[in-house]
Amino acid sequence: MLHPLNIAAMHQMLTPPPRERLAQDTPKSRRTRVRILDAAMRMFAELGYHNAANAQIAEAAGITRGAMLYHFPTREDLVAAAVGHIQALRMVRLQEVGIERPAGADPSDHAIDAYWSLLSETPFVAFAELEGVARTEPAVREALAPAQAEFDRAQIGEQPIAQGGAAARLQTGRDFARFLLEGLARARLTYDAPERTEHLMTVIKRATHMLNRKGAEADLWAD
Repeated sequence: MLHPLNIAAMHQMLTPPPRERLAQDTPKSRRTRVRILDAAMRMFAELGYHNAANAQIAEAAGITRGAMLYHFPTREDLVAAAVGHIQALRMVRLQEVGIERPAGADPSDHAIDAYWSLLSETPFVAFAELEGVARTEPAVREALAPAQAEFDRAQIGEQPIAQGGAAARLQTGRDFARFLLEGLARARLTYDAPERTEHLMTVIKRATHMLNRKGAEADLWAD
């Protein structure tokens, strides 16, 4: 379950600069914006970006279409704010799962398991949907770029997916695990999915250990 952001962080995230502020900036207005952005995130994750029309998002948020337009006059305004909202929740969850690492657990194994679990949570599913849309939608691509750059440098809590050693090897280990997990999350295995997923997760962990110089090539697939 997602924990709420602290009030100061949420206020900063949801309050645009003065020249861009479109609605009266009051506590009630900010709460309404949060409801809208939460609904947008859910609809993007559940229905897909193109199927989640603004009218459906307004309905999911429990507000009128007019109230929706008051806060977000255009689709572009909504998407830009939704990206910031989703990104903030993703960063919070990264920190939370880092803190939750059990005592004695292998840090890289925990990070891999934690990130795999995160990829099925609503903020991550919604963001992945927007990344797919960004390939053909310039406005979405532009809105996502800063969030993608920030997340590219992020890690699980205080612990990266891969650890130790030279910077290039460390980065390669992180990228290897992260992008294989993201690809697996977006794939649709058509048969024996649980077993195949378990095997892939095992190999990802072992390969990451090898990059950390904590394992041998012979360990990659142990018969």
